[in-house]
Amino acid sequence: MNGAQPRVAIVTGANRGLGRATAVALAARDIRVVLTYRGDADEAERVVQEIQDAGGEAIAERLDLGDKSSFDAFRAGVLRRVDERWGRSDVDVLVNNAGVGVFGALESVSVDDFDTVVGTNLRGTFFLIQAFAPHIADGGRIINVSTSLTRHVSAGTSIYSASKSAVESLARSLAVELGPRGIRVNSIAPGPTATDFNGGAMRDDPELRRTLARSTALGRVGEPREIADAIVALASDGLRWVTAERIEVSGGSQL
Repeated sequence: MNGAQPRVAIVTGANRGLGRATAVALAARDIRVVLTYRGDADEAERVVQEIQDAGGEAIAERLDLGDKSSFDAFRAGVLRRVDERWGRSDVDVLVNNAGVGVFGALESVSVDDFDTVVGTNLRGTFFLIQAFAPHIADGGRIINVSTSLTRHVSAGTSIYSASKSAVESLARSLAVELGPRGIRVNSIAPGPTATDFNGGAMRDDPELRRTLARSTALGRVGEPREIADAIVALASDGLRWVTAERIEVSGGSQL
C-alpha cells in the first residue's frame, strides 16, 4: 500500500478493553498506532508505554466521540503528529471501537440516554469517518466494532443494539462509496467478552460469566485479545477481498 513507509492505524477508545487489546495487537504487527482516549490520559499513556516496551510505536490523542465540534482539531492534531513522528500524511487503518452502552427496559430509557448512545455510537462514528476518509490511504481499511446483539436479542439492550445495527449498515454503504479507492469497510461483532465494558460485569461477575458461557458453542466468554486478533486479520492483506461484511467473533453465542 505504501511501499517502505510504515503503516499507521488509529484505534478509538484504546486506553482500555477491546481498544487497548487491538492497539497492542496492531503494534505487534509493526503498525504504528494512534490510540485515543476520552478521560484517562494516564491510562492511555500506560498503553503507549506497554507498546513501546514491546518494541512498537504509538502515540495517544484525546477524543470525545460525542463531541463532533472537536473533530476538526482532533484530525489536524493527529495528522500533524503522524507526519512529525512517522513521515506520513495519511493513515492506513481506522478502527472505530469507542462507544457507550446504556442499558435498561423500554420505560426506563430517557431522551438523554437515547441521545448519548446514538450520538456517540452512530453520529460520532459517522462523522469521524467523514473527517478522516480523505486522509485514509487508497487501499486502506475501516473497521467498525459492533456487537453480537445485532443478531440475537437480550432484554434491556434496545438502544445500544439499534445503534450498533446502524453502524453495521453504515459500514456496508461506505464500502460501496469508498470501494473505488480500494478502501475496505467491515464490521466486527464481538460476543460476550471479559472487558470492563458495562462496569466490567462480564469480566468480574463469575455467575454472569457462567451463564453467558453456557450460551456459547465454545462454552466460555471471550477474551479481548481474541477480538483484537480478528480486527488485525481484517487489517491485514490476508483478507484483502473482504469488504461490506459483518464478521461475528462470539464463540458461537446464542446459536
